[in-house]
Amino acid sequence: MAENKKSLTYIFFTLILASVLWYLLFVIKPFNFWIEMSFSILVLILSASFSKNSFFIFKKVSFRDILLGIFSAIVLYAIFYFGNIVSGYLFSFKDTEILSIYNNRSQENLKLISVLLLFLIGPGEEIYWRGFIQTTLARILGENKGYILSAVLYALVHIITGNIMLVLAAFVCGLYWGWLYKKEQTLIPVIISHALWDLTIFVLFPLI
Repeated sequence: MAENKKSLTYIFFTLILASVLWYLLFVIKPFNFWIEMSFSILVLILSASFSKNSFFIFKKVSFRDILLGIFSAIVLYAIFYFGNIVSGYLFSFKDTEILSIYNNRSQENLKLISVLLLFLIGPGEEIYWRGFIQTTLARILGENKGYILSAVLYALVHIITGNIMLVLAAFVCGLYWGWLYKKEQTLIPVIISHALWDLTIFVLFPLI
């Protein structure tokens, strides 16, 4: 019981840290968005690695993991593609908020952005959110409660940005990748899915 309390306290600490980093990243914007994002992810991974009460579930990479990662990235992109159309009828501010995110692409060369998304930002987010947060909460609260709560927390951290569309997107992604992680019990396909989805939606086929 005491060990679980200590784990939850540490999770709370890292979530406060994540909120501060996201506030700096999306609101204050002290310097280059992509460099700051990469730095923030590294800080979160480092903070997660200090916890001795959690573990990251990796297994040997299989051909199935690769196919599942690719397929799930395509499915999630399709969800966002049609969600983008529907949200246009529901939220008058949709385009403005989405454009504010895409405007960050102008701060860096697209090739470097692609490399960071594929090999650091996408994988790093999964290591922290699913590998650390969801794994720890699932161990303490049970698999289903840990999955739902981690998705909610993923969305709540984004509230500090003041961007409603970003919060909704984070919640959808949290549910999607959290379910995939819960189902497969390995981070490999989830990391592949996140990295490829990031690359597709931000570089290859942006939605605005």
